[in-house]
Amino acid sequence: MKKKKGLKIFGTIVLILVIILVAIIGGTFWFIHAKLSKLQQVDIKEDELMVSTQAEANLSNYRNIAIFGIDSRENTYEKGNRSDCIIIASINNTTKEVKLASVYRDTYVQIEGHGLDKITHAYSYGSAPLAIATLNTNLDLNIKEFITVNFDAVKEIIDSIGGISMPITAEEVSHIPGINKAGTYQLTGEQALAYARIRYATGGDYKRTERMRDVLTAVANKVKTFDISRLNKLVDTLLPKVYTNIKASDIFSMFPSIPSFKITQSLGWPYETKGITMDRWYGIPITLEKNVTKLHQEMFEENDYQPSETVRTISNKIIEKTGYGK
Repeated sequence: MKKKKGLKIFGTIVLILVIILVAIIGGTFWFIHAKLSKLQQVDIKEDELMVSTQAEANLSNYRNIAIFGIDSRENTYEKGNRSDCIIIASINNTTKEVKLASVYRDTYVQIEGHGLDKITHAYSYGSAPLAIATLNTNLDLNIKEFITVNFDAVKEIIDSIGGISMPITAEEVSHIPGINKAGTYQLTGEQALAYARIRYATGGDYKRTERMRDVLTAVANKVKTFDISRLNKLVDTLLPKVYTNIKASDIFSMFPSIPSFKITQSLGWPYETKGITMDRWYGIPITLEKNVTKLHQEMFEENDYQPSETVRTISNKIIEKTGYGK
């Protein structure tokens, strides 16, 4: 089954937009720097991220950043939290074009030290370093930077902006507290989070990622209408809940280039999958090798791309385990 979804915005895009708006209105270095200092920053060792020499060379002109939305309800970003949202944000260093790829959480891949498993479990097993390494080894990427936001942040943001308007279908009603029939509602943070995380309905995980995008798009559209006072409060609420290894000074250095950035493409990956139930349900890329090839063609314009030996080996292991080779 081929799935290609338009990813219009993610929570971190909302974050960046808010900071930019505040920066334009506030206009001072100390103000921006003070806001960025609220980020939760962590150092990770590059040798943990398993970037191959092939990926390093092929993608030298691209800054690829992993964005994770985790299922933590507390202020914790380490092991034990599955990444319900996985986004690859790819910045072309020459053209400043930005492409976004949403990786489906149930995708069956190789996780170092844990064998074949759902990609969502990589973050749970080894926090951001293992999740990044899993993306790098299975997709031939050069990711060294990440941003993680937990779902409490989404809930608090929505409550702080007074909720969002969202149409609810009859099938979705039973999953959302306080709603009894289909219609358009002003959702609270708790209701919007429940809506975004619905899995057991038509469309499964693919529809779920679409709901998440719809919620965050609604947040972004509402934030655009805020004055400086409300933007300031929102930034103060959000930034302490962002976990990243990107330095505040590095983020600040990107500001002069931000007007040149343009999101030119968004997609869902893998392109073609087939479900299988073993000990649980998995989304099998058909095949990993083919999906990685197409990803590099579309994201990085590598028309004659040949996947690495690592990807080919993993792809064959998936075929042997599932029997899904076409």
